[in-house]
Amino acid sequence: MTTVPRSGGECDPSRDERAGKVREVGAQAVWSLSSCKPGNGIGQLRDGCMDTYWQSDGQLPHLVNIQFRRKTTIRDICIYFDYKIDESYCPSRISIRAGTNFNDLQEVEVIELNEPNGWVRVPLKDIHDRPIRTFMIQIAVLSNHQNGRDTHVRQIKIHSPMEAKGVALDNLGTFVTVDCQQYSCIR
Repeated sequence: MTTVPRSGGECDPSRDERAGKVREVGAQAVWSLSSCKPGNGIGQLRDGCMDTYWQSDGQLPHLVNIQFRRKTTIRDICIYFDYKIDESYCPSRISIRAGTNFNDLQEVEVIELNEPNGWVRVPLKDIHDRPIRTFMIQIAVLSNHQNGRDTHVRQIKIHSPMEAKGVALDNLGTFVTVDCQQYSCIR
């Protein structure tokens, strides 16, 4: 279980996107929610505006389901919270689950949030410390601050690592003939 400090928000997910380290793959997925208030659904959760939010409407746990059409490598999930504005609507404990469909989801990470304010990055790793490969991610809000019933989540970004485009010369092996060795070094 991971505990996020009171301030949270130290990470900036767009910095890694601009640097070309990750790409946001949420647009490639089909999103669904366990419940939402009218006007506070997936559109607001994914619009890039920190002033809008998804608001659940019903009993805990509140679920965000993210289904990909093909197996996708996920490095991390970034979630934006604002405790100062949302207070009892702000989650205090969330669970991240992964699998191929609703029937085989496995808990990957549980996060305790202590009055988070800003972006919270949740790295998703397998047992070999590599980014996970999955068809489905489920984010479950297990409890809220001050025992709140409904929840507010302002933004969610799903990041996949960028893959190298070039061919490393080290992977080509060594040349054995003189004809090939003369072209083995690039000036």
